[in-house]
Parts: sequence; structure tokens; C-alpha cells
Amino acid sequence: MHILIHGTPEQVAAFTKKLNTSVHKITVFQGEDTSIPEADIYIDALFEDKGPVFNSIKHKPVLINGVTINTDGLGNNVIRFNGWGGFISQEKLEIAGNENSISAAAEILAEAGIQTVISADSCGMIGPRVVAMIINEAFFALAENISTQTEIDTAMKSGTNYPYGPFEWCEIIGIEKVKNLLHLLSKENNRYQIAPALQKN
Repeated sequence: MHILIHGTPEQVAAFTKKLNTSVHKITVFQGEDTSIPEADIYIDALFEDKGPVFNSIKHKPVLINGVTINTDGLGNNVIRFNGWGGFISQEKLEIAGNENSISAAAEILAEAGIQTVISADSCGMIGPRVVAMIINEAFFALAENISTQTEIDTAMKSGTNYPYGPFEWCEIIGIEKVKNLLHLLSKENNRYQIAPALQKN
């Protein structure tokens, strides 16, 4: 199986770790290339940051790092994945997409060695939505002088066995991505209103 990846060195490394490289061929696509090589799976880990590079691919699965969108208007072969910092290196990849193609995509990814968790095709998926809310609450707590950033991070890691505390997560993901997700979710439900202390950053 040939997997074509467009991403940063860290993103490529995270996917390479999941794949059996002795069986599957991995090629890094630079993005400015004019011709797209033939592959079995196309992975665009920079979709949210740089825009699409595999729009012309209609006949094979295209995975896009698209946490804050849904697949309406995208091709039936397009599958969203949670490629945010801190998530992409986890054992299982969270994916979402068209009901008609998501199961088939999960099977192809399993064949390539990538274990998946299927999420509903909604803004934020599961992991980012939950973590964004935790980050938001941490900023509320910080503004109320409940504790320091370091102490809140330590308490969350010790108490919940999370790999990172909320402020560490925020730094790894990127504060603008967290704020953008909360802003989009707040249009559906006001419980996602951004903490003033987070908004100011």
C-alpha cells in the first residue's frame, strides 16, 4: 500500500510510527509539486493551516486534518481526522466523515496499520471539543485566582491521568485553534462561551 502524506516532519513521523513501513510505502508530498503521485491513501495533515492539496483526488480515500469543519460539500471520499498537536501521536486516530464512506475508510486504514475511533461528523469531533472545554474552564479558574497555571496542569495530570494539563494542551494545540473551536461551538450552545482570560490571550 502506498500512502502519500502532506505534513510537517512531526506529523509525518506520527503517521509513520503508526504504519508498518516494511510493508507499506510512505511518500512525503511537498505541496508545491505540480503532479500528485498515484497512491492508495492521501493524507493532508496541513489542511486546516494551508488549505487543500488533494482536491483533484476523487477515486481514493483522502484524509484531511479538519477538526473545525464537517464534510458537507467535500467529496464522498474525504475523511476528516483529528490531527491537532497532542492528539495525532495517540495510539488511535479519531476520524469522521460521510456515513457511506467512513466504515470503508476505517477498514482501509486498519489494513495500513492505523487504528481509528469513528466520531460523529460535527464541528470539534470528540477529543478537541472536550479538551477545548477543559482549557476554557482552566482559564476561568485562573482568572478567579483558584490556582496557578502550573498547579492546575499538575492537578489535572495527577487527577485524571491526562498526558497534558489544560495550559500545556493549549500551547501544544495552539491558542488560536482552541479559541476558534470554542467560538464555532458557542454558536450552537452558549456553554462554550470563551473565558475572558482566554479571549484576551
